[in-house]
Amino acid sequence: MAAEDPAAYELENLLLQHRRRYTSREVAGLAGVPVYRARRFWRALGFANVGDEAVEFTNADVDALVVLLRLVTEGVFDEQHALLLARSLGRAAARLAESQAELSRELLDQVGVAADERAQVLSRTVPDLLPDLERLLTYTWRRQLAASVGRVLQTDQEARATRLAVGFADLVGFTRLSRHLEELDLARLVDRFEGRSADLVTAGRGRVVKTLGDSVMFVADSAPEAAEIALQLVEVHAGERTVPPVRVGVALGPVLARMGDVFGSTVNLASRLTALAAPDQVLVDARMSAGLTGRRRFKLSQVGPLVARGFDEVTAFTLERRPREPGSGSA
Repeated sequence: MAAEDPAAYELENLLLQHRRRYTSREVAGLAGVPVYRARRFWRALGFANVGDEAVEFTNADVDALVVLLRLVTEGVFDEQHALLLARSLGRAAARLAESQAELSRELLDQVGVAADERAQVLSRTVPDLLPDLERLLTYTWRRQLAASVGRVLQTDQEARATRLAVGFADLVGFTRLSRHLEELDLARLVDRFEGRSADLVTAGRGRVVKTLGDSVMFVADSAPEAAEIALQLVEVHAGERTVPPVRVGVALGPVLARMGDVFGSTVNLASRLTALAAPDQVLVDARMSAGLTGRRRFKLSQVGPLVARGFDEVTAFTLERRPREPGSGSA
């Protein structure tokens, strides 16, 4: 939807790089589909419907719709999977765009640009900046796709489930703390926590599934990798005086991977274990404990059985790093 402020409207046009010239019905007509079908793809990409007479669409919108429809007509995807593709692109792009817009605002605030001058300043910098951002986006997407495609294609497509270690790292007392912090200080706290946690997970060969402000969800392919990540999360954040204590819960088992997320009872159990963990503590389930058998660098102590919502009594284990004995090697 076009911005009401003329300067912001001009900035939108610079970013779109195409002139608005079509209504939704005209876009559908140019693509050769009923308007309801065009709107279905439009909503899947994350955009709200606009009025029938609103001239909001560009040649790029027509091209995007044509591409999606061609993927269906050529049999690359059926309609359902084409909509899933559009939805995944929309979600990822919306989050990326929102974070970049917020970063731009913060940078402009730091150099003292007034709120009513931001659009004009960005309009002067966007033409030079946009090509570099596009190159970085394409590079990162291709790298991430290369890292993901082999792993996903090896998954048993019949079972549609794979065995992963799923963990949650949670800031203790975040809700209470958020009532006493200024918004900017709270944002900085979340940035530090999420950024450091993401670095630790990826360095440990895990993958961040999502962040929820006071919580980070991650997966790893093996119990030892997940255990090392969990301990690192507790240890590193414990050394941060500006970050509250962290607690971690990890469960190992089958999960359903879908649209970049994971689902199933293993995920739910990991979440419940996190809620039951004490500050600076890692709790793991019985499968994780079995997966760490023979790994001398880890110390496991059984606790419970614990009562976890949605489960019968759960046998859990605290996970700690075993002190290294003099002259001993690692395992």
